[in-house]
Amino acid sequence: MSSILSDRQRDELHKAMLDYLNASGFTESFNALKNESQNDDFTPDPKTKYAGLLEKKWSSVIRLQKKVMDLESKNTHLQEELNNAPVRKQSSSVDWIPRPPEKHDLTGHRSPVTRVAFHPVYQILASASEDTTIKIWDYETGDFECTLKGHTKAVQDLAFDPKGNYLVSCSADLTIKVWDVNNDYKCIKTLYGHDHSVSSVTFLPSGDKIVSASRDKTIKVWEFASGYCTKTYTGHLEWVRSVVSSEDGRLLVTASNDQTARLWDTQTGESKVEFRGHEHVVECAIFAPINAYPYIQEMVGDESKSKDAGAPGRYVITGSRDKTIKVWDSSGQLLHTLGGHDNWVRGLVVHPSGKYLLSASDDKTLKIWDLKTGRCMKTLEAHDHFVTCIGYCMISPVVATGSVDQTVKVWQCR
Repeated sequence: MSSILSDRQRDELHKAMLDYLNASGFTESFNALKNESQNDDFTPDPKTKYAGLLEKKWSSVIRLQKKVMDLESKNTHLQEELNNAPVRKQSSSVDWIPRPPEKHDLTGHRSPVTRVAFHPVYQILASASEDTTIKIWDYETGDFECTLKGHTKAVQDLAFDPKGNYLVSCSADLTIKVWDVNNDYKCIKTLYGHDHSVSSVTFLPSGDKIVSASRDKTIKVWEFASGYCTKTYTGHLEWVRSVVSSEDGRLLVTASNDQTARLWDTQTGESKVEFRGHEHVVECAIFAPINAYPYIQEMVGDESKSKDAGAPGRYVITGSRDKTIKVWDSSGQLLHTLGGHDNWVRGLVVHPSGKYLLSASDDKTLKIWDLKTGRCMKTLEAHDHFVTCIGYCMISPVVATGSVDQTVKVWQCR
């Protein structure tokens, strides 16, 4: 019969048995085993690892056996409790929102964190900072993975392409850089063309174009393959803070220091609508995803069933230094104002269910708004300093925030 032990394990067992027989005074058995196991040179020694090994193993097996029995009975007891527990309506992950305390507090940046972005496929979180670097983290374990160096001034924004093969970043050094995720984040392209600090960058949903916004008041469209700038949009009178694409890539929304947000047609490059109503710099503007439309319509009493009622880009949400968040329709009409923050609103993201809006602010908080009522339903004291950015993971129920306190926090949703 073949043994399940390896040669080394068998040898250890023989020597442990020899030690036991010798210590117990079984001289004949000791000599017989010594001879049969071909261990003629074995000399019992209380200093070797074999001394008392058999007794130790034996008692630990009994201890483990007892532990296993205890755990089995505990398991049976818990199973009974579970079976008899009142059936509670399953709180589906659809409704999960971030809850304190944070799951991870990621430290390493040496200046304010400017942006966070989740990878669309892997458990990866990227953070950009004024310290000129980008850091890559595993958001499940909280482990730091690597630092990307290449920019020479503050990194203002970053974004993964829809498939997660590339990471694009932009900086106050006037450049945009593309990093190859699958090749140790090697920088494979640097795009030049803006005349001032580049504040925002994103991929179009098709993945073949990059869009950027800059302090030079322009928005540029770049061909990913060649790195050439193919279009430049002008219209804003001041620094363009952010640029975001609609779900189908046909529209862009931008936010600017000129206190407006604008809607752009990516086919023609023309500015279709101007959103006027904020009393200070508009820091961020996003499109409400299609699954948020029913909640927004309930909030504003919009019963319209027009042909484009379900088209991407129907509603725009803006956040401003005037401390308010505003909801608009794509014609430029102001539908609702959400008030509650005590300082600049710096980041906005819609919950994957479409039910809630999350906002980050210089009042150091993260707020969760019910889009059906327009009310703030929860406030998290998120950081020790201004909260500069927020990101929602689309593959796992986690949210990330970045701050002037130089930390990135990962919040578990439940």
